[in-house]
Amino acid sequence: MTLNQNTAPGGPSGHADLRLGIDLGGTKTEVAVLDPDGRFLLRERLPTPRSDYPATIATIVRLVTEAERSVGATCTVGVGIPGAISPATGLVKNANSVWLNGRPLLQDLAAALGRPVRIQNDANCLAMSEATDGAGASAHGVLALILGTGVGAGICIGRSLLVGRNAIAGEWGHNPLPGPVQAQVDAPVRLCWCGRSNCIERWLSGPALAEDFACEDGDARPGRIDARTVFSRADAGDAAAEAAVDRWLDRLARSLAGIINLLDPDVVVVGGGLSNADVIYRELPRRWAPHVFSDRIDTVVVPAAHGDSSGVRGAAWLWP
Repeated sequence: MTLNQNTAPGGPSGHADLRLGIDLGGTKTEVAVLDPDGRFLLRERLPTPRSDYPATIATIVRLVTEAERSVGATCTVGVGIPGAISPATGLVKNANSVWLNGRPLLQDLAAALGRPVRIQNDANCLAMSEATDGAGASAHGVLALILGTGVGAGICIGRSLLVGRNAIAGEWGHNPLPGPVQAQVDAPVRLCWCGRSNCIERWLSGPALAEDFACEDGDARPGRIDARTVFSRADAGDAAAEAAVDRWLDRLARSLAGIINLLDPDVVVVGGGLSNADVIYRELPRRWAPHVFSDRIDTVVVPAAHGDSSGVRGAAWLWP
């Protein structure tokens, strides 16, 4: 299981000691420069130009250029994206930032920056960061989850990324929600942006939790409340919010049990916007136990040590 990285032709150029990472998100694009010990020398953000591919390239180039001017060095460049580079075509696939799909992002960035670039899925970058010097640094098998506007995962074995033959390792969010789809709990059918129905992402993402709560609460409307508010209301004793969080935790436990049965990781590291919900770490081990095929479950679940900076740090760590 080797580190399978997407790299534009050529070798690394620039300052051998400084690594620059880009986290290309749906709403913001972040740049960070790390020193050899993983300390931030710089961290900046710009809004992501949604649905505008040329402007996305220009934003990344601007962030890299200004960051390197600030630190006074040319750095290696790694980029995390909400999708993957297809091994078959070299083009972006599976991005929920759909304007990236079918585009030669790796080649275009290398040409615009005049140097090699490495690109990986954002969940893989989370896994790389947390396995290198984060919550999974002492573990052999690390499963790093993104629970936020989307649902994904990255896998590190012995601090090496498992990317897979088709560059889809960790894409558990686009498996069907496991377990019986009961009319009163997991229905009606939810269509996913990927074209499938009842994907895990459509039940476990932040918007999915908010949607589930809105369906049960007569005063809440879809789009007017977010998952953070649902968790806060549940903590305050709101019965409808408590029920929505309970259903969400049950679905999360069922979904993760299948991954544990397959990979048997030492640690599950949770990142993304929902990772701050303490109930996840209290409840998951108890709830996944009936679904895991083992007499004892020593897998632990912990929040990402580097929080919302883990993705951009992992992008920087794509260069050794």
